[in-house]
Amino acid sequence: MIDLHSHLLPGVDDGSKSVKQSLQVLDAMREAGVTAICLTPHHSVGRLAGGIPASHEAAFVALSAAAPKEIVLHRGVELMLDRPVPPDIRDLPGLTLGGSRHILVEFTSQVAIPAAANALHQIVQAGLIPVLAHPERYRAASPQAVAQWKAVGALMQVDANTLLTGRGRGQRARELLAYGLADIIAADNHGDSRLIGTGYRFLCEAGGPSQADLLARKNPAAILADEPITPVPPLAIKTGLMDKLKQILGQEE
Repeated sequence: MIDLHSHLLPGVDDGSKSVKQSLQVLDAMREAGVTAICLTPHHSVGRLAGGIPASHEAAFVALSAAAPKEIVLHRGVELMLDRPVPPDIRDLPGLTLGGSRHILVEFTSQVAIPAAANALHQIVQAGLIPVLAHPERYRAASPQAVAQWKAVGALMQVDANTLLTGRGRGQRARELLAYGLADIIAADNHGDSRLIGTGYRFLCEAGGPSQADLLARKNPAAILADEPITPVPPLAIKTGLMDKLKQILGQEE
């Protein structure tokens, strides 16, 4: 599996606080079958003028020296679209996922549908492909709204562990799967126990092994290689089945 959204660059944001903490998570990821991960600390359009902080480079060097060799570490950021996107964003180093043309982005919590579509369009116009982190977090993210965002040229990254949660975010995440609107899943690990494998196993148990393979393996690999992704077939998860699967996977709320 390949996880393109994590906050394991130690000591630079609200994620892992130390190399030791990051290594503990990476060991758990390795044991769960993760072969590559993208380190995506928080950044914002409003701070782009300052470039990538020097502390990020130092943290990456320290983590790389001790990380398991079985996991390839890629770099990028999770970019908050808090201001209009500069047209030269493609020329700014260190922002994209693994040096590809894909960039992980997010919005403020109360983003409106038109504003989101406009911001994503600005990214596309600049020659990059936006990958929207956890669209299920936004109340505006109905299947119809997400379809509009995808029509602009954006890809959707659903949180793997949110798929197992109840109403609200969990329901929106499963709706995106049911409508075939999700492109990849990721753990969004912040130095904690969240693993992409939890969502992968959940989808397999729900009768979607091919969807799980696309979401956690093939499409993330395609993104890093700047190749076209494969559309993920719709997968509807019934409420009764979801409760049963949560118990099997030990994720009962």
